[in-house]
Amino acid sequence: MNDQAPKHLEHRLLDQAYTPLPLGTIRPQGWLLDQLRIQAAGLTGHLDEFWPDIADSGWIGGNAEGWERAPYWLDGLIPLAFVLDDVALKAKATRWIDYILSHQHKDGWLGPIQSAKGNYKAYDPWPQFVILKALTQYEEATGDRRVIPAMQRLLRRLDQLLDEQPLFVWGKSRWADLLLSIHWLYRRTTEQWLLELAAKVNAQGFNWTQHFTRFNLIGKTSREKADQISHVVNNAMAIKAPGTWYLQSHQEVDRNGSPRSIEMLDRYHGQATGLFTGDEHLAGTGPAQGTELCAVVEYMFSLEVLLCIFGDVAYADRLERIAYNALPAACTPDMWAHQYDQQANQVVCNVGPHVWTTNGNAANIFGLEPNYGCCTANMHQGWPKFTAHLWLQSRDGGLAAAAFAPCAVTTLAGRKPGREHDVPFTITEETEYPFAGTVRFMVHHAESAAYLPLYVRIPEWATDTCVQGKQQGRITPGRFLYLGDCWHNGDVVEIDFSLPVTAQRRTNNAVALSRGPLVFSLKIGEEFRPIKSYGPCRDYEVWPTTPWNYALEIDEERLAEQVRVETHGISPVPFDPAHPPVTLQVTGRRLPQWDLQVGRFDAMDPPPSPVASDQQRELLTLVPYGSTHLRITEFPVLRRDE
Repeated sequence: MNDQAPKHLEHRLLDQAYTPLPLGTIRPQGWLLDQLRIQAAGLTGHLDEFWPDIADSGWIGGNAEGWERAPYWLDGLIPLAFVLDDVALKAKATRWIDYILSHQHKDGWLGPIQSAKGNYKAYDPWPQFVILKALTQYEEATGDRRVIPAMQRLLRRLDQLLDEQPLFVWGKSRWADLLLSIHWLYRRTTEQWLLELAAKVNAQGFNWTQHFTRFNLIGKTSREKADQISHVVNNAMAIKAPGTWYLQSHQEVDRNGSPRSIEMLDRYHGQATGLFTGDEHLAGTGPAQGTELCAVVEYMFSLEVLLCIFGDVAYADRLERIAYNALPAACTPDMWAHQYDQQANQVVCNVGPHVWTTNGNAANIFGLEPNYGCCTANMHQGWPKFTAHLWLQSRDGGLAAAAFAPCAVTTLAGRKPGREHDVPFTITEETEYPFAGTVRFMVHHAESAAYLPLYVRIPEWATDTCVQGKQQGRITPGRFLYLGDCWHNGDVVEIDFSLPVTAQRRTNNAVALSRGPLVFSLKIGEEFRPIKSYGPCRDYEVWPTTPWNYALEIDEERLAEQVRVETHGISPVPFDPAHPPVTLQVTGRRLPQWDLQVGRFDAMDPPPSPVASDQQRELLTLVPYGSTHLRITEFPVLRRDE
């Protein structure tokens, strides 16, 4: 718990560096449109038809779970429906929101009032945090006038409740998610009681800023010491807590808190994909340790929030790395099955003994709800919220390309400098990024000239970038590049990011290879074995059909010579293992001594590099991490005299 509310509470919010555009302003195209349509045709679009926890949810008047699962699902369904402009999905979302708003309790509470049992109380604030996030998105997309009054009534009820019953368990750890909605409402109503409520929430919540300043969770969490503070999803959510509170506290310790949290989690639990481990508690840096899917999508959301608050390119770089690797890897290509835990070095997905701290034996199989159903409900926000943050509004009213994917964004531009924005203005972004390095922006409007400041992110890794077309700023990796503000219909800006293969040293001096934001893993033959059916869904084990225990024959100073990049077309299933858009060819040798851990179905940590092998040299194919179910991502490196 935070020791106390600040003695001097600022009664205003600082301006953010960037503001998200209204939901639906950005439309996916190309491979991203394909990916979102796959999601809509998969679990996201159909859970309410057969999974009892949604289909019969207490939030819709049913008898099943009435706690967090329906709000979680809506928090992903709503942005998916509106970024796709999908009539059927929008109808589903509207049906749910209509029911929830029309059944608001007289005291302002939304949804079911739980029966008190165990650590739960009748009025548990945590699910309210999630439904508030869903409601803010719905209001932005539809302008529904019922939403803001409903939020006001609910927050008044929470204000009273927190005096009687301070935050506990999940709400105490995840208070920043409530703060977001309070600040969202304050910016629209300027009612001071909302900032006072925000201060109360912060004071009752766990002090994540202080925790990461004095961070001491530096190894694998034991079962006996697992608690709310070591919980992987709580940490993924908490990354945004200091930065979110900074908008109100104005304190440098809070401004520095979020980057500090990432630094600590990277140092002691980081993975090559930009994730940190947690299966389901923080588990160290070993590549066989897992990370829960809920943590993947919540980390992405935290980064999206922090990118808007601070405008730091590092948050966007990390966001892309997670979105383009860990997010697709956790699901089957058709998005009808997912994992609870994913591993960087994942050689068998089965119901059997694994290295997890607290999770069950089935945590890394692919299925409807392996281990526990929270990820079944919460996985849906990843792709649509990422799409909604590809472009952001800058403080000067312009647009900034914050992350790259094929899309179109439409806004209003000015007819003359300094004039009100009143010209419809569209930018089409044509690209095969992250599989290729060229991003092409084309401007469309009906005036002789339109005025709108435009910016584009230059990733920290993009040390060799070429811009063709308008450019008024200096190209500096790790910064936003200013392109200009006067645009004619048909203007084109083309950016070419060099995508050299790079190596990152990992556990036991192993190496992980990347190209731009993509991490690459060994292509392992896979056999899917169905083990259980649930209506349209199945649970699967995945077993290897080819060897996985290889060491690479590479010299980090000569990667351009030793690693051959091969590009292919992007299929209608962008992360399909059978048709990866880009592959790497590299030589290696088997390491017979590198085997499964004793009594478990997990690879040993890579033997300390450099290693020796008397096995035959082989040409190995590495594919994007997101195109794998089984993989080796952290490889031992052979001695140079091999």
